[in-house]
Amino acid sequence: MNDKLPVIDLSAASGTPEDRARLHEALHSAARDVGFFHLTGHGIGDDETAALLRTMREFFALPEADRLAISNLNSPHFRGYTRIGDERTGGSRDWRDQLDIGAERAPRVPAADEPGYWWLDGPNQWPAALPELRTAALHWIDRLSAVAERLLHELLTAIGAPADFYDDAFADRPHLHLKLVRYPGSAPDGSGQGVGAHKDYGFLTLLLQDEVGGLQVEGPDGDFLDVPPLPGAFVVNLGELLEVATNGYLKATNHRVVSPPGARERYSVPFFYNPRLDARIEPVPFPHAHRAPGVTQDTTNPLFAEYGRNEIKGWLRAHPGVARRHHPDLLAPVPVG
Repeated sequence: MNDKLPVIDLSAASGTPEDRARLHEALHSAARDVGFFHLTGHGIGDDETAALLRTMREFFALPEADRLAISNLNSPHFRGYTRIGDERTGGSRDWRDQLDIGAERAPRVPAADEPGYWWLDGPNQWPAALPELRTAALHWIDRLSAVAERLLHELLTAIGAPADFYDDAFADRPHLHLKLVRYPGSAPDGSGQGVGAHKDYGFLTLLLQDEVGGLQVEGPDGDFLDVPPLPGAFVVNLGELLEVATNGYLKATNHRVVSPPGARERYSVPFFYNPRLDARIEPVPFPHAHRAPGVTQDTTNPLFAEYGRNEIKGWLRAHPGVARRHHPDLLAPVPVG
C-alpha cells in the first residue's frame, strides 16, 4: 500500500459499460488490497455537508450541562452523548467526545430467551436546545444509507458476486449508526489517542472528516499511514462482516485517529452501514473464493456470523459505564477492557 488511498468515483456506476468496468476494477483492487479508499461522485452536495457540520459544531458549543442532559449513561441502548475520555478502545480512553445516533425505534427489552443485542434497538436522545440537530442527523442517515447501498452493490459486482446477495440482511430494520465526533486536541497526559486502533463491526463505514488531519490506516508492514482529507470525498473502509462474508478475501483494516496538536479541534462524522441485528451473514459466492486466505483470527476479538453479537460485544467494551449501569448480566461472557 502506498501513502495515498485510491480514489473511487461512484458516479461511473451510471456511465458506459467501459466506465463501469473501470470502476469495478478499481473498486476490486482498493477493497482487496487496501480496505480503505476515498469515495467521490456520491451525490451528496457541499451544501448538505456544510449544513451538517454547522449543526454539529453548534451542538458541541452548547453548555456542558445541555450535552450531559442527554448522556448515554441514561440510555440502555447506548444512544446519546459521551464525555471526553469516557469511551475506551483497546482498554485505553479515547480523547474525544461524541453523540451516538441510530435509526429512531421504540425501545426493545429482550426477553430472557432472546439475545442481549436487542438492547441496541431504541430511541435516540436529542438536545432540547438544538431541535434542528434531529432533522439534520436523520436526513444524513437517510442520504448515506442510499449511497452505502449503491456502493455495496457495486463492490459485490466488482468481485463477481451477485449484487443483491445481502439485500435481505439489510431489509426491514438495518442497524444504521451515526456518530458526531469532536477531538478537542491533545490530552493533558500527553496521550495521542484520539481513538485507538480498531476495526469496524459491520459492512461499510463512510467517514466525513473536516480539514484537520489525524486519521491513520495500518499498512501491511504494521506502520500507520496518514489519510489527509480530500475535499468533497468520504473515506470508506470495510468492516469485519465483509471479511467474514468473503472468508478474508476482503479485509477489515485497522485504523486510528491521532489527536490534533495543542488545543486545535477536529470534527468527523462516521456513518456505519450495518445489517439487521439478527442477520446471519452467509458466505457470498464469488469466483475468487478459492483465493481467500480465511478470516483474521484474534482470540481477543472473535468474529461472529450473526451481526448483533459483534455489535453488542463492541459496545460493552467501549462503554463500560453504560454496560455496568444497564447490562451487568451481559458482561460475564464478554471480556471488557
